[in-house]
Amino acid sequence: MSLLEIEDLRVTFTTADGDVNAVNGLSLNIDKGETLAIVGESGSGKSQTAFAAMGLLAKNGRATGQAWFDGQDLLAMNTHQLNKIRSKDMAMIFQDPMTSLNPYLRVSDQMAEVLMLHQGLSKSAAVTEAVRMLDAVRIPDARARITMFPHEFSGGMRQRIMIAMSLLCQPRLLIADEPTTALDVTVQAQIMQLLGDIRQEFGTAIILITHDLGIVAGFCDRTLVMYGGQIMEEGPTNDIFSDPSHPYTSGLLQAVPRLDKETAELATIAGEPPDMSRLPAGCPFSPRCAQVLDNCTAERPSLEVTPDRRRACHLPVQEVA
Repeated sequence: MSLLEIEDLRVTFTTADGDVNAVNGLSLNIDKGETLAIVGESGSGKSQTAFAAMGLLAKNGRATGQAWFDGQDLLAMNTHQLNKIRSKDMAMIFQDPMTSLNPYLRVSDQMAEVLMLHQGLSKSAAVTEAVRMLDAVRIPDARARITMFPHEFSGGMRQRIMIAMSLLCQPRLLIADEPTTALDVTVQAQIMQLLGDIRQEFGTAIILITHDLGIVAGFCDRTLVMYGGQIMEEGPTNDIFSDPSHPYTSGLLQAVPRLDKETAELATIAGEPPDMSRLPAGCPFSPRCAQVLDNCTAERPSLEVTPDRRRACHLPVQEVA
């Protein structure tokens, strides 16, 4: 059995202009110790998939389907039941550590609270364990700096604090939502190296949500490509990068800058992402697809499943440019 298995997840937000369908029938799984990337443009439903599984949707959002974590359906749980799993068994690193950390509390207080709540440690024991975890994520002079406030750390250091907080209870699944956004390239590399070390040391399964394909290539076992709240394709990362079977995936990869090729300008995908409140009747990518077929605009492609690949496309694999 997979550590996390999501079946037919649908996330809808009620707004003044009508319902917005952020995720439309998504299914995925991740095994113990595995790394899975969820990639796609902004608004494709990547983060909302994670928020639904963690029970963190906004008040106007609702999720249907099933999300089995170690045999328990997360979507059927109330807040009290979810709190017993969050941080202890599942944890999430959010996109912006400055808005995730309380600016009015010292780092020591925020980290200790997690251990006091979930493991029943005393304040002094919790702070000692928090210092050990800050050392593990390579924050210099952790014992002295743990009493500082979040604004006294750099962006990269704040992200390390968030990672340390998420690991305090040694969760079996870590969801990292754009963990390197707004960080410079050197710090990005350090954060990804740190996540790789965590996987090796603790055997933690990691879901990496990102739009940075360069990070995915060197880190993740499998890659799931989303567009318009739906799966376009999924498979082993090496296979996805070397032989994409969906026009959208191919377009994303062609848009990545390459050092080994001389080009006058970067390739782009024409058009704009879809209005999630008014999705096309057929494939959501059809208005932007350069290889669109007649039935693409009227009929949503089914998700074809092979032993190592899933794809939703009417175009035969061998014709994908």
